[in-house]
Amino acid sequence: MKINLAVFISGRGSNLQSIIDSISRGELPLDLKIVISDNREAYGLKRARKAGIEARYVNPGAHDSEKGYEQQILTLLKEREIKIVALAGFMRLLSPYFLEQFSGEVMNIHPSLLPAFRGLHAQKQALEYGVKVSGCTVHFVDEGMDTGPIILQESVPVYDDDDEDSLAARILKKEHQIYPQALKLYATGRLQKKGRRVKILPEKK
Repeated sequence: MKINLAVFISGRGSNLQSIIDSISRGELPLDLKIVISDNREAYGLKRARKAGIEARYVNPGAHDSEKGYEQQILTLLKEREIKIVALAGFMRLLSPYFLEQFSGEVMNIHPSLLPAFRGLHAQKQALEYGVKVSGCTVHFVDEGMDTGPIILQESVPVYDDDDEDSLAARILKKEHQIYPQALKLYATGRLQKKGRRVKILPEKK
């Protein structure tokens, strides 16, 4: 039986598309039940609808508090029996309340080799710092900003003539590879959390 997945987005949804494509190719044993966005104009909502997936805009401004907003999302997740949430360019921090109330796991992908360059504009931070290698990280979400246990990482070179856009494009190609990989590891029971460390278990025969 497939595990039910939800994806949260705020923008164009290119990582969402990589997940949709992996599922459609039979590579990812998850059932993507719903895509949720805090942005009515997010192109990722169109990607979801094109693939026949429920796409919902949940308006943060329709609630008096962050808790009320998150309660609406939690209701949607519970109704669809969601067990794993993938944040894919979702530009809001989930509160401790959300993480306590949601019974499943939450993953995120970030365009740096964490713990370096957390938060916004990670590619710009990397260039300004002068690193020679950057990359991306898939991690479980905790109460901090990009501080949860790391699942997978992939590196890319940083070139002397890079700008923020060129580095971001190189990293994004790796993101599209490792996010479905991390979700597959979860779906097939191959991730084991022990404190901050995530162990990848051998493939079951």
